[in-house]
Amino acid sequence: MKRIFCLILALVLCALPLCSCGGGRDENTLLVGASITPHAEILRQCVPLMKDKGYTLEIREFEDYVIPNTALESGELDANYFQHKPYMDDFNANNGTHLVAAAFIHYEPFGLYAGKIAKIEDLANGSTIIVPNDGTNEARALMLLEAQGLIKLKADAGFTATVIDIAENPKNLTIKEVDAAQLARSLQDVDMAVINGNYAIQAGLNPATDAIAMEDATGGAGTYANIICVKEGNENDPRVKALIEVLQSETIKNYINETYKGSVVPMN
Repeated sequence: MKRIFCLILALVLCALPLCSCGGGRDENTLLVGASITPHAEILRQCVPLMKDKGYTLEIREFEDYVIPNTALESGELDANYFQHKPYMDDFNANNGTHLVAAAFIHYEPFGLYAGKIAKIEDLANGSTIIVPNDGTNEARALMLLEAQGLIKLKADAGFTATVIDIAENPKNLTIKEVDAAQLARSLQDVDMAVINGNYAIQAGLNPATDAIAMEDATGGAGTYANIICVKEGNENDPRVKALIEVLQSETIKNYINETYKGSVVPMN
Protein backbone atom coordinates (compact mmCIF):
# COMPACT_ATOMS: atom_id res chain seq x y z
CA MET A 1 0.00 0.00 0.00
CA LYS A 2 2.82 2.39 0.89
CA ARG A 3 4.48 1.65 -2.45
CA ILE A 4 1.25 2.40 -4.34
CA PHE A 5 0.77 5.65 -2.41
CA CYS A 6 4.32 6.79 -3.27
CA LEU A 7 3.75 5.98 -6.94
CA ILE A 8 0.53 8.01 -7.01
CA LEU A 9 2.22 10.94 -5.26
CA ALA A 10 5.07 10.89 -7.77
CA LEU A 11 2.64 10.95 -10.68
CA VAL A 12 0.75 13.90 -9.18
CA LEU A 13 3.96 15.87 -8.60
CA CYS A 14 5.11 15.22 -12.16
CA ALA A 15 1.79 16.45 -13.53
CA LEU A 16 1.76 19.73 -11.61
CA PRO A 17 3.89 21.74 -14.06
CA LEU A 18 1.56 20.72 -16.87
CA CYS A 19 -1.40 22.25 -15.08
CA SER A 20 0.06 25.71 -14.75
CA CYS A 21 -1.65 28.49 -16.66
CA GLY A 22 -0.59 29.15 -20.24
CA GLY A 23 1.72 26.16 -20.61
CA GLY A 24 4.03 27.19 -17.76
CA ARG A 25 3.83 30.99 -18.11
CA ASP A 26 3.39 32.90 -14.90
CA GLU A 27 0.46 35.25 -14.41
CA ASN A 28 2.55 38.32 -15.20
CA THR A 29 3.85 37.05 -18.56
CA LEU A 30 2.01 37.74 -21.82
CA LEU A 31 2.90 35.68 -24.91
CA VAL A 32 1.86 37.38 -28.15
CA GLY A 33 2.10 35.97 -31.66
CA ALA A 34 2.96 38.48 -34.38
CA SER A 35 3.98 38.91 -37.99
CA ILE A 36 7.69 39.63 -38.32
CA THR A 37 7.17 43.12 -39.75
CA PRO A 38 5.91 45.51 -38.50
CA HIS A 39 4.04 43.84 -35.64
CA ALA A 40 6.92 42.10 -33.87
CA GLU A 41 9.09 45.20 -34.35
CA ILE A 42 6.43 47.35 -32.71
CA LEU A 43 5.97 44.88 -29.88
CA ARG A 44 9.68 44.90 -29.12
CA GLN A 45 9.37 48.62 -28.39
CA CYS A 46 6.66 47.72 -25.88
CA VAL A 47 8.80 45.34 -23.82
CA PRO A 48 10.33 47.96 -21.45
CA LEU A 49 7.00 49.81 -21.18
CA MET A 50 5.26 46.57 -20.20
CA LYS A 51 8.02 45.90 -17.67
CA ASP A 52 7.26 49.29 -16.10
CA LYS A 53 3.70 48.06 -15.63
CA GLY A 54 4.91 44.86 -13.96
CA TYR A 55 4.49 42.50 -16.94
CA THR A 56 6.85 40.46 -19.07
CA LEU A 57 6.03 40.61 -22.77
CA GLU A 58 7.18 37.64 -24.84
CA ILE A 59 6.91 37.71 -28.64
CA ARG A 60 6.63 34.76 -31.00
CA GLU A 61 7.05 35.54 -34.70
CA PHE A 62 5.05 33.90 -37.48
CA GLU A 63 5.37 34.07 -41.26
CA ASP A 64 1.82 32.96 -42.06
CA TYR A 65 -1.73 34.03 -41.22
CA VAL A 66 -3.10 30.69 -39.97
CA ILE A 67 -0.93 29.30 -37.17
CA PRO A 68 -1.10 32.45 -34.99
CA ASN A 69 -4.88 32.03 -34.87
CA THR A 70 -4.94 28.28 -34.25
CA ALA A 71 -2.28 28.74 -31.56
CA LEU A 72 -4.40 31.44 -29.92
CA GLU A 73 -7.51 29.26 -30.01
CA SER A 74 -5.63 26.35 -28.39
CA GLY A 75 -4.23 28.54 -25.61
CA GLU A 76 -0.63 28.31 -26.80
CA LEU A 77 -0.69 32.10 -27.17
CA ASP A 78 -2.33 34.73 -24.95
CA ALA A 79 -2.96 37.15 -27.83
CA ASN A 80 -1.90 37.85 -31.38
CA TYR A 81 -1.18 40.94 -33.43
CA PHE A 82 -1.10 40.57 -37.21
CA GLN A 83 -4.60 40.73 -38.68
CA HIS A 84 -7.60 42.97 -39.25
CA LYS A 85 -11.12 42.22 -38.00
CA PRO A 86 -12.65 41.15 -41.37
CA TYR A 87 -9.92 38.50 -41.68
CA MET A 88 -10.52 37.35 -38.10
CA ASP A 89 -14.29 37.15 -38.62
CA ASP A 90 -13.81 35.13 -41.81
CA PHE A 91 -11.32 32.85 -40.03
CA ASN A 92 -13.80 32.24 -37.20
CA ALA A 93 -16.57 31.41 -39.67
CA ASN A 94 -14.41 28.96 -41.61
CA ASN A 95 -12.61 27.30 -38.71
CA GLY A 96 -15.04 27.34 -35.78
CA THR A 97 -12.66 29.42 -33.67
CA HIS A 98 -13.72 31.91 -30.99
CA LEU A 99 -11.47 34.90 -31.50
CA VAL A 100 -12.37 38.52 -30.78
CA ALA A 101 -10.83 41.95 -31.31
CA ALA A 102 -9.64 43.49 -28.04
CA ALA A 103 -8.41 46.76 -29.60
CA PHE A 104 -7.64 48.46 -32.94
CA ILE A 105 -3.98 49.49 -33.16
CA HIS A 106 -2.81 50.52 -36.63
CA TYR A 107 -3.61 50.49 -40.33
CA GLU A 108 -1.41 49.26 -43.19
CA PRO A 109 -2.55 50.50 -46.62
CA PHE A 110 -2.49 47.98 -49.48
CA GLY A 111 -0.47 48.95 -52.53
CA LEU A 112 -0.29 47.95 -56.19
CA TYR A 113 3.38 47.56 -57.12
CA ALA A 114 5.12 47.49 -60.49
CA GLY A 115 6.85 44.35 -61.63
CA LYS A 116 7.72 44.09 -65.30
CA ILE A 117 5.32 46.93 -66.15
CA ALA A 118 5.79 50.34 -64.54
CA LYS A 119 2.49 52.10 -65.29
CA ILE A 120 -1.14 51.04 -65.11
CA GLU A 121 -1.86 52.50 -68.54
CA ASP A 122 0.87 50.29 -70.03
CA LEU A 123 -0.81 47.04 -68.99
CA ALA A 124 -1.41 45.01 -72.14
CA ASN A 125 -4.16 42.55 -72.94
CA GLY A 126 -3.53 39.44 -70.81
CA SER A 127 -1.02 41.03 -68.41
CA THR A 128 -0.55 39.18 -65.12
CA ILE A 129 -1.32 40.67 -61.71
CA ILE A 130 -0.91 38.62 -58.54
CA VAL A 131 -3.06 39.11 -55.44
CA PRO A 132 -3.13 37.52 -51.97
CA ASN A 133 -5.15 34.32 -51.73
CA ASP A 134 -6.03 34.56 -48.04
CA GLY A 135 -9.52 35.25 -46.77
CA THR A 136 -10.67 38.84 -46.99
CA ASN A 137 -7.32 40.16 -48.23
CA GLU A 138 -8.03 38.89 -51.72
CA ALA A 139 -11.26 40.92 -51.78
CA ARG A 140 -9.32 43.92 -50.54
CA ALA A 141 -6.82 43.54 -53.39
CA LEU A 142 -9.56 43.16 -55.99
CA MET A 143 -11.27 46.30 -54.69
CA LEU A 144 -8.01 48.18 -55.20
CA LEU A 145 -7.85 46.94 -58.80
CA GLU A 146 -11.47 47.95 -59.27
CA ALA A 147 -10.72 51.44 -57.95
CA GLN A 148 -8.08 51.75 -60.69
CA GLY A 149 -10.63 50.84 -63.37
CA LEU A 150 -8.92 47.56 -64.22
CA ILE A 151 -11.81 45.26 -63.30
CA LYS A 152 -15.38 45.47 -62.08
CA LEU A 153 -16.70 43.21 -59.33
CA LYS A 154 -20.20 41.79 -59.12
CA ALA A 155 -22.64 44.06 -57.33
CA ASP A 156 -22.99 41.65 -54.40
CA ALA A 157 -19.26 41.00 -54.02
CA GLY A 158 -18.29 41.77 -50.44
CA PHE A 159 -15.40 41.27 -48.03
CA THR A 160 -14.94 37.66 -49.17
CA ALA A 161 -14.80 38.31 -52.93
CA THR A 162 -12.44 36.19 -55.05
CA VAL A 163 -11.53 36.15 -58.74
CA ILE A 164 -14.80 34.34 -59.53
CA ASP A 165 -16.62 37.52 -58.48
CA ILE A 166 -15.06 39.57 -61.28
CA ALA A 167 -17.88 40.70 -63.55
CA GLU A 168 -15.85 42.72 -66.06
CA ASN A 169 -12.20 42.39 -67.09
CA PRO A 170 -11.77 44.59 -70.21
CA LYS A 171 -8.04 43.90 -70.60
CA ASN A 172 -8.45 40.16 -69.96
CA LEU A 173 -5.95 40.44 -67.15
CA THR A 174 -4.67 37.21 -65.68
CA ILE A 175 -5.24 37.67 -61.96
CA LYS A 176 -3.45 34.95 -60.03
CA GLU A 177 -4.05 34.12 -56.38
CA VAL A 178 -0.75 33.68 -54.52
CA ASP A 179 0.15 33.03 -50.90
CA ALA A 180 0.55 36.46 -49.32
CA ALA A 181 4.06 35.72 -48.08
CA GLN A 182 5.19 35.03 -51.67
CA LEU A 183 3.82 38.18 -53.32
CA ALA A 184 6.84 40.45 -52.89
CA ARG A 185 9.22 37.61 -53.74
CA SER A 186 7.34 37.00 -57.01
CA LEU A 187 7.07 40.66 -58.04
CA GLN A 188 9.93 40.58 -60.55
CA ASP A 189 8.33 37.63 -62.37
CA VAL A 190 4.92 39.23 -62.99
CA ASP A 191 3.60 42.49 -64.42
CA MET A 192 2.18 43.85 -61.16
CA ALA A 193 1.24 42.72 -57.67
CA VAL A 194 -1.08 43.85 -54.90
CA ILE A 195 0.86 43.23 -51.69
CA ASN A 196 -0.25 43.12 -48.07
CA GLY A 197 1.22 45.94 -45.99
CA ASN A 198 3.32 43.81 -43.65
CA TYR A 199 4.90 41.78 -46.45
CA ALA A 200 5.57 44.94 -48.47
CA ILE A 201 7.39 46.49 -45.51
CA GLN A 202 9.34 43.27 -44.98
CA ALA A 203 10.49 43.50 -48.62
CA GLY A 204 11.57 47.13 -48.19
CA LEU A 205 8.54 48.61 -49.97
CA ASN A 206 6.56 51.57 -48.69
CA PRO A 207 3.08 51.98 -50.22
CA ALA A 208 3.23 55.73 -49.64
CA THR A 209 6.32 56.11 -51.86
CA ASP A 210 6.78 52.91 -53.88
CA ALA A 211 3.27 51.83 -54.88
CA ILE A 212 1.83 52.93 -58.21
CA ALA A 213 -1.63 52.90 -56.61
CA MET A 214 -2.64 52.78 -52.98
CA GLU A 215 -5.79 51.86 -51.11
CA ASP A 216 -8.00 54.78 -50.10
CA ALA A 217 -7.24 55.31 -46.43
CA THR A 218 -10.59 56.98 -45.78
CA GLY A 219 -12.46 53.71 -45.82
CA GLY A 220 -9.55 51.34 -45.46
CA ALA A 221 -8.40 52.48 -42.03
CA GLY A 222 -11.82 52.02 -40.49
CA THR A 223 -12.34 48.58 -41.98
CA TYR A 224 -8.87 47.09 -42.04
CA ALA A 225 -7.21 48.36 -38.88
CA ASN A 226 -4.92 45.74 -37.38
CA ILE A 227 -6.05 44.42 -34.02
CA ILE A 228 -4.92 42.88 -30.80
CA CYS A 229 -6.81 39.60 -30.98
CA VAL A 230 -7.62 37.32 -28.04
CA LYS A 231 -9.76 34.27 -27.44
CA GLU A 232 -13.31 35.16 -26.44
CA GLY A 233 -13.52 35.72 -22.69
CA ASN A 234 -10.01 37.12 -22.33
CA GLU A 235 -10.77 40.67 -23.44
CA ASN A 236 -10.40 42.01 -19.88
CA ASP A 237 -7.24 40.12 -19.00
CA PRO A 238 -5.16 42.76 -17.17
CA ARG A 239 -2.04 41.77 -19.14
CA VAL A 240 -3.88 42.35 -22.42
CA LYS A 241 -5.31 45.66 -21.24
CA ALA A 242 -1.81 46.78 -20.20
CA LEU A 243 -0.46 45.92 -23.65
CA ILE A 244 -3.25 47.86 -25.34
CA GLU A 245 -2.48 50.92 -23.20
CA VAL A 246 1.16 50.69 -24.21
CA LEU A 247 0.43 50.20 -27.92
CA GLN A 248 -1.90 53.19 -27.91
CA SER A 249 0.56 55.39 -26.00
CA GLU A 250 2.19 58.43 -27.58
CA THR A 251 5.57 56.71 -27.26
CA ILE A 252 4.56 53.85 -29.56
CA LYS A 253 2.59 56.10 -31.92
CA ASN A 254 5.67 58.27 -32.35
CA TYR A 255 7.80 55.18 -32.99
CA ILE A 256 5.38 53.98 -35.67
CA ASN A 257 5.22 57.34 -37.42
CA GLU A 258 8.98 57.91 -37.36
CA THR A 259 9.90 54.36 -38.37
CA TYR A 260 7.39 53.49 -41.06
CA LYS A 261 6.70 56.93 -42.57
CA GLY A 262 3.15 56.29 -43.76
CA SER A 263 3.31 52.55 -44.47
CA VAL A 264 1.93 51.97 -40.96
CA VAL A 265 -0.54 54.45 -39.53
CA PRO A 266 -1.47 54.40 -35.80
CA MET A 267 -5.16 54.53 -34.97
CA ASN A 268 -6.73 57.13 -32.67
